[in-house]
Amino acid sequence: MFSAGDMAVYPAHGVGVIQAIEIQSIGGVDQSFYVMKILDNDMTIMIPTSNTEGVGLRAIISCEEVKKVIEILEERDIKVNSQTWNRRYRDYMDKIKTGSVFEVAVVLRDLYLLKDDKELSYGERKMMDTAKSLLVKEISLARKTNEDEVTSQIETIFS
Repeated sequence: MFSAGDMAVYPAHGVGVIQAIEIQSIGGVDQSFYVMKILDNDMTIMIPTSNTEGVGLRAIISCEEVKKVIEILEERDIKVNSQTWNRRYRDYMDKIKTGSVFEVAVVLRDLYLLKDDKELSYGERKMMDTAKSLLVKEISLARKTNEDEVTSQIETIFS
């Protein structure tokens, strides 16, 4: 599915580059792994090539999918979750862990809208930063533009 040098998205960690495909012997059985370096923090992850769907590894979104992400961010006819902050936090974290860029966009939008109504908890503010960072990195790569432009567009959507 991926080759060395390909960019991919690993759920909750963001965009990375497949540096190599290695064979490792585990319990006497040879297994193939993608060696992926996450761009934001230089973390290296080894992902079994046979389980990419199971862990949610996916290609970077297309320009068409970027349009759908922007539509999600611009959507205002929604009801923001009125649960307690810790329940909301768990729900949003589950969405981020799916690896779906659309779910991450929903989390960012909802937190921005919630921020207008009340002060976010520390965890929610950190989660909002994480969601924004994940989206900015992937959208900028999909559009082949710099991250500052994407950040500016997102901030304009919510201003």
